[in-house]
Amino acid sequence: MTERRGTGDARVTAREVVRSTIRSFRGRVAAATVLLCGHQVGEALVPVLVGVVIDRAVATGDVGSLVIWLLVLAADFAMLSYSYRFGARQALHADLRADAGLRTRVAARLLDHRGGAETGRLPGSITSIAVADAKRVAMMNFWIPTAAAAAAALVVAAVALLRISLPLGLLILLGTPPLLWLIGRVGRPLERRSGAEQERAARAAGTAADLVSGIRVLKGLGAGPAAAEQYAASSRTALGATLRATRAEAGFLGTVQLANGLFLAVIALVGGLLALDGSITVGNLVSAVGLAQFLVGPLQTLGIAGARFAQARASAGRIAEILSAPPAVGPGRDGRDAGPTPDPTDPAAALAVAGLRHGPLDGLDLQVPTGQLLGVVAPDPSAATALARCLARDVAPDEGRILLGGTGVDDLAPAATRSTLLVAAHDAHLFTGTVLDNVTAATGDRAPGSATVAAMAAARADQAVEALPQGADTPVTSRGSSLSGGQRQRVALARALAADPPVLVLHDPTTAVDAVTESEIAARLREHRTGRTTVLLTTSPALLAVTDRVVVLREGRVVADATHTELMTDDTDYRRVVTG
Repeated sequence: MTERRGTGDARVTAREVVRSTIRSFRGRVAAATVLLCGHQVGEALVPVLVGVVIDRAVATGDVGSLVIWLLVLAADFAMLSYSYRFGARQALHADLRADAGLRTRVAARLLDHRGGAETGRLPGSITSIAVADAKRVAMMNFWIPTAAAAAAALVVAAVALLRISLPLGLLILLGTPPLLWLIGRVGRPLERRSGAEQERAARAAGTAADLVSGIRVLKGLGAGPAAAEQYAASSRTALGATLRATRAEAGFLGTVQLANGLFLAVIALVGGLLALDGSITVGNLVSAVGLAQFLVGPLQTLGIAGARFAQARASAGRIAEILSAPPAVGPGRDGRDAGPTPDPTDPAAALAVAGLRHGPLDGLDLQVPTGQLLGVVAPDPSAATALARCLARDVAPDEGRILLGGTGVDDLAPAATRSTLLVAAHDAHLFTGTVLDNVTAATGDRAPGSATVAAMAAARADQAVEALPQGADTPVTSRGSSLSGGQRQRVALARALAADPPVLVLHDPTTAVDAVTESEIAARLREHRTGRTTVLLTTSPALLAVTDRVVVLREGRVVADATHTELMTDDTDYRRVVTG
């Protein structure tokens, strides 16, 4: 049987997500179940012992019996208190650790080098799955012992009532299964609506995240009111789904309460009639009524557990979709997820593209010798984006090959490719933390005078942080929204340079930077990357002026290959693109 690891290799089901979550902590769940069952059994014995005290001590006036049975009652309380304390601790440990494990599992799939899990999902939706849905599934480790303990309480209560009176015991034994069946039936709509609620809430969160990240642009375009209305519409949809799910849960719990109340009223009525005709003693009646009142808790617990199980199944389905998402690229022809690092110093070419077809790329051929600084100019921006995505292995090309250090990247594991070739996307995001945390994300090197400092200087990020209140230690909000566009670009560029990969592809790294700073970056970039292979996907004349060579793409193919100076002199179309 193939093990399903949730990396897109095999279909992961909601049931598998739930089972693996419970199986990983079955020891703690089992311990919690035993202890919580002990607690509930002890709770069920309380009214039974009170009845015994009444019949054997109070009614007879026997002080010795009173002391003995009160000690037994005290021991029962000590046992149930101990059992609950340590049982709840085991259950909560299993819950919290399963939550962390599920979030890690989802994150591992999202960070898998082959990609694909994030396709078609907004960041807010992914966050909702990794946080809210993971928590709902992990809570199964708490509710399973709790529900088992409630069931144990029902059994003990039924046995006790059978000993007190056969009719009362049979009433419990025969009445509980139909009651639980009713609870299960009523809970099914809640499961369906819970999934819709989470999905719409995730969409609203995703819309909000996108709007916040682009707030500066939206304000500049005067699109603030339209963006606010877009979020309001998404929020109203999420609110409607939440209200429908809440109404379903309220109806579910109300039905459970009504069914429980009617059931317990019947028990109390039957017990009272039996006491009147002398079939049971006063102590038995007190025990029966006490047990009837006690049963409210276990029955409610089973009802709530049913609701939580329904919500967990819906959330597990959403997690399973992430874990089962097909990879955007394959693991390499030998099927490995890790492998030897390619040699980018191969004399043939550090980077080569042969017959590449994807989107607007139509049989693109390109060679970049080791140590060369190459400019790639694409009048069609989608062609540059398609090339960047193929080189980053975010997508698999329709045809053709990409060779790195003389080896096809489809023969290598994605991890091996990315350790050698880094593509810094045009819209590269910054992470929550400080500016320095972002720059050192790949290296962790924070020492003064280190390569990190040199990278920040090359990207002129050192100049950018001078204007920040705490310099390089200034906190950065999610996706860098607290920084200006130029500051974000320079920090992102510094991060890419600090990683110091053998082959670096930069896609429009200076579009938000002023002309003077851009010229400084261009000169420093060439010096910083000396001896390393670098590809600039750009139409910036300042950057192209420092390249060794420039190729021009039209209709998905190379139509010109010369120096920037030669192209500016001889190619009118090129001159119009880079100066226009």
